[in-house]
Amino acid sequence: MYNGPIIDAHHHIWPMSELPWLSGPPVPRIFGDYEPIRRDYLIDEYLAEARPCGVVGSVYVQANWRPGAAIDEAAWVQAAADRADFPMGIVGFADLTRPDIGQLLDRLLAFSRLRGIRQQLHWHENPLYRFAPRPDVMEDPAWERGLAEVARRGLLFELQVFSSQMPAAARLIKRFGDCTFVVSHAGMLEDRSPAGWDRWRDGMRELARYLNVVTKLSGLGTFEHACSESLWGPVIRETLELFGPARCLFGSNFPIEKLWTSYSDLTRTVRAVLAQASPGDQRLIFHDNAARVYRFDRLFKD
Repeated sequence: MYNGPIIDAHHHIWPMSELPWLSGPPVPRIFGDYEPIRRDYLIDEYLAEARPCGVVGSVYVQANWRPGAAIDEAAWVQAAADRADFPMGIVGFADLTRPDIGQLLDRLLAFSRLRGIRQQLHWHENPLYRFAPRPDVMEDPAWERGLAEVARRGLLFELQVFSSQMPAAARLIKRFGDCTFVVSHAGMLEDRSPAGWDRWRDGMRELARYLNVVTKLSGLGTFEHACSESLWGPVIRETLELFGPARCLFGSNFPIEKLWTSYSDLTRTVRAVLAQASPGDQRLIFHDNAARVYRFDRLFKD
């Protein structure tokens, strides 16, 4: 199994008080009971879990701070990074329908580690799985104008959708060939019935047609609330077959996945699933692809 350096392309840190969804009264959520993470999760705790597993770099992904706090969130993460040299990259938040989206993005770009934007678009018939206000946000002309501002600044966009939304996502990607899209959580397979697998597979195949799309092998315990080779292996292997080793990135989704596994068990599981891949392909997935996509050139020196 792979024992080289790892870049974690998807994790969070947070001060609980800034996240209303975390500090407010507990409600049913997609990842189940989250009482164990209703607290601060700071960079030092993340590093204590990740570094012993070989993590040499990481990407912070926005964590839904209070409304209007996109700049505060990026500033807080940048300050943590300036102190700890982790994370190396920041994916911030922006509502792309804002009329002043260009100005907001320029303010975010003042933070040297900013690499991209995530606005969660996933919508599902099951209200528990629903995040976006409607399934077709990405088809709104105002939203597309915002995405054009993201692409114009050389930022990537983290695309989080369910299989039902993938046909629309593919049309969007085709229109924005100059933007890099990162598909979150290997396309969020939420339905493991034969029909559900088919919908997910067909959608991911369509997204994989576009070379400006990569995907993260992350968030794989979200719907099963468990970490195991039997659960994660089929998703990882099929995603790898569709996208190829040069367009798949490892991500932990910590501390969300901390609800059902440890960092060491998570990395051990992914290593075991990928053990049949060549050493070079494993290196791409665990390290080099993230270094390229998120522009961590200095990490290639190790």
